[in-house]
Amino acid sequence: MTNEITRPITEFLERVITALGINASVSTEETSDGPRLNVTGDEAELLVRHRGEPLKALQHVVDMSFGRTLPDEKRVFVDALEYRKGKDIELRQMAKFLAEKARQSGLDQQLGPLNPYERRIVHMAVAEVPGVTTESVGDAFSKTVLISLRK
Repeated sequence: MTNEITRPITEFLERVITALGINASVSTEETSDGPRLNVTGDEAELLVRHRGEPLKALQHVVDMSFGRTLPDEKRVFVDALEYRKGKDIELRQMAKFLAEKARQSGLDQQLGPLNPYERRIVHMAVAEVPGVTTESVGDAFSKTVLISLRK
């Protein structure tokens, strides 16, 4: 992805972080799903406190501001100290583990409640396991993902 597309997003994120009084910098990593903006610095840890809720809020603000500006349905991912990157890996591993468990036992497995970003990770991870399928269950923002045998 070109620098012209990510530059305004990075500058916006830097302004928000400065306005919050956080002394940190933003680096950009290109991924197949879209740019991952990682906030680093001594005070970036403030964004991952309380189970990353401030980081989730910052992600939401960036999504509302820039969510539809990227080509090819790519998304912007906001991270701090690679906190979400680690959580994403854990969630992917847990989803695959539960998919295998559902495939071997024949019993449905549940994971959640999860926000839309986390549910997408689970759906994509389980799609790599043959013989199982996923479904989001619930009617709120945070839904549960049901992993079951493909019929």
